[in-house]
Amino acid sequence: MQSGSHNVSLDEDSEILDLNSADAIVHLEYTAATLPSLEDVAKANGGGQWTRFVCISDTHTRTYEVPDGDVLLHGGDLTKLGKESEMKTTMEWLYEMPHKVKVVIAGNHDLTLHRDWYEKDRERWHSKKEVKRSYHADSTAVHDLVSGKKAQDSGIIYLENERATFQIAPDRRQWSVYGSPWSPEFFHWAFNYKREEAEQIVSQYEKTDILMTHGPPHNILDLTTSSENAGCETLAAYLTLGRLRPRLHIFGHIHEAHGAHIHSWESDGRCEPLQVQNDLNYPHHLTESDSEGEAKRIDKVRTVTEKCQARALEKNGDPDLQRTVFVNAATYPQGRNVWKDGKRSGHGGARFRPVVVDLRD
Repeated sequence: MQSGSHNVSLDEDSEILDLNSADAIVHLEYTAATLPSLEDVAKANGGGQWTRFVCISDTHTRTYEVPDGDVLLHGGDLTKLGKESEMKTTMEWLYEMPHKVKVVIAGNHDLTLHRDWYEKDRERWHSKKEVKRSYHADSTAVHDLVSGKKAQDSGIIYLENERATFQIAPDRRQWSVYGSPWSPEFFHWAFNYKREEAEQIVSQYEKTDILMTHGPPHNILDLTTSSENAGCETLAAYLTLGRLRPRLHIFGHIHEAHGAHIHSWESDGRCEPLQVQNDLNYPHHLTESDSEGEAKRIDKVRTVTEKCQARALEKNGDPDLQRTVFVNAATYPQGRNVWKDGKRSGHGGARFRPVVVDLRD
């Protein structure tokens, strides 16, 4: 693999899409047969030690096959509505995964994990029969599933506005990670903040190797089917200004914006706000049902994304630059990329696969 390239190879049976830089390889589309081993990735990129991160988000109680790797990262929305039965299904699935470390955050659908909010709003979301159960007992049981002894024994680290460090082996580097379940307000769900309150939330995020937020930054893999950029402006500003500069930033929330981008930051600190969406990663053809306005929107998004990806081709091979791998890891199929050749993608299926990120130690 050549550093700084977008390697796209398509055939009738499979689709391969990799993003490459001097110290990061991202596998977006692959099969069990085409996903290279970490050893092969290292050999093809000058050797050294590499760590494989497998990124998923917005699983909403669905289960599917997930590639093996060193570290699993889950960007939130573990459930549909935070019910204990839903959380048990998801966590039993995660317990059994072979990854040495599994870092998990909540999302706006994981209602019961937001204790104070749920105590006030539970009747609006859950039936009276369910609400008759003790709130404390229900919430405690759900929290135990994500952070109790069984979770810890299986390698799970649950983060709620906090930092952690981990190693995949005693002789390997230590990685730092900060996780937050918060996202801009969306119809008064859990872990929501008003946009004017974003500074108070984002200012608490710590500089780490890995940043996990349920919601995306503004203009970065955040475009909805209604053509709105749903990401957080304050979070995007902190990244642009270098107040946050993770090597890997994983998020989800906006299912239809699933994708990834490797961005190299200017060495002189003069960084422009990043704008990138997934339309070029998964090209599609306009149909007769598309309106003229929709066609113009897609053209505009592609133009901006083309410029961003052209810059990536120029800069991502430079080993001296800081860079961030941005991953919208939502695996819940939604939006224009759900259908291809008359076939609908399944959960964690084509164009919504777990995103595999290989980082040089």
